[in-house]
Amino acid sequence: MWAAYAVSAYGSGLGFGALPLLAVLVLHAGPAQVSALSAVGPAVGALIALPLAPWVEFRRKRPVMITMDLVRFAAMATIPAAYALGLLGFAQLLAVSAVVAAAKIAFNAAAGAHLKALVRPEDLLVANSRFESTNWSSIAIGPPLGGAAIGLFGPVTTVIADALSYLFSALGIGAIRGREETPPPAGRKPGRAGSVLDGWRHILGDPELRALYLNNLLVSGLIMATEPLLAVLMLRQLHFPPWQYGLAFAAPCLGGLIGSRLAQRVVTRYGRHRVFRTVGALRAVWLIGLVLVRPGVVGLVTVMAVELAIIINMSLYTPVLATHRLERTPEHLLARTLSAWSIGQQAAIAVCTALGGLLADTTGPRAALAAAGLLILATPLLLPRGTPAPAPHAPAPTRS
Repeated sequence: MWAAYAVSAYGSGLGFGALPLLAVLVLHAGPAQVSALSAVGPAVGALIALPLAPWVEFRRKRPVMITMDLVRFAAMATIPAAYALGLLGFAQLLAVSAVVAAAKIAFNAAAGAHLKALVRPEDLLVANSRFESTNWSSIAIGPPLGGAAIGLFGPVTTVIADALSYLFSALGIGAIRGREETPPPAGRKPGRAGSVLDGWRHILGDPELRALYLNNLLVSGLIMATEPLLAVLMLRQLHFPPWQYGLAFAAPCLGGLIGSRLAQRVVTRYGRHRVFRTVGALRAVWLIGLVLVRPGVVGLVTVMAVELAIIINMSLYTPVLATHRLERTPEHLLARTLSAWSIGQQAAIAVCTALGGLLADTTGPRAALAAAGLLILATPLLLPRGTPAPAPHAPAPTRS
């Protein structure tokens, strides 16, 4: 499972920001269109994923993961085909973005539930830290190589690599040994709206998960909203070449190796809840620095320094949060809870990105970056405080 994740992560690293780059470099899209691509696609994908949550819950997880990988492979493969025929358009990029987003939500829900079944409880934080480390190393290596590949072989090169990575990931998941048991059926039909909402009921009914969830929605939304804004600012207004744009995001990702490696040690020494309060707050204080980006080496170093500070804290915080979420969720609600978490996060990213794009279209990308940097400073107020609350009791599913 780790090997399959690594293949997919490195493919996505090569294709980091590939759709916005295609929109800017091939379709000559402006700030509003680039932000719409980053917002509308994930938002529609989140809507598509809504009915998938109970479907994932009551099926074996490995076939679900394989299916979602194949769906993503097929969707991404349409882009180089359309480009070769001279038919690539903005609507297709939106459609591919939506399908990939929906498949990613379903894949991650199945993967999280399967991870809890594969790994002993005491090893969950180590496993999540290794996934986190792999993710950041792939982003550190992938974008510079992707930027160079685009310069040498054309704008769809990294899309092809990303598509193939999903195919190899499916093969890797299929190689996991051992028979996976089919989950017991639920007492109500999986397609009913109540089943779709069970994940949110669990999150919002747990005071601790609720606080972490609301904080995560805003932090993720505001950080990810800056990606298309920076693409327009750096590529169109400040005229950075694509390889420098990729390097600005890739080099700081080495900080992700530091944070993820420290997670187990920091939790052992200071406790999980101090990590949530302290590191959770430190994620939010750096984003405002992006308004200082200027042309040339100084601007490139500014972006890299801001991203490095954010990534070190994010990579330490994320595996701790993922482990905490798995531990506080009963097995019969795992896929629905993880789907609800991802759908909410995608929706928050879509809303923040759309608003950022509208603001950038009116005032410019630098003003929109400043707004995101100021708003995120308030997010630590949502982090849980005081004595950790006990996990609420969740009843087991009724067999039909």
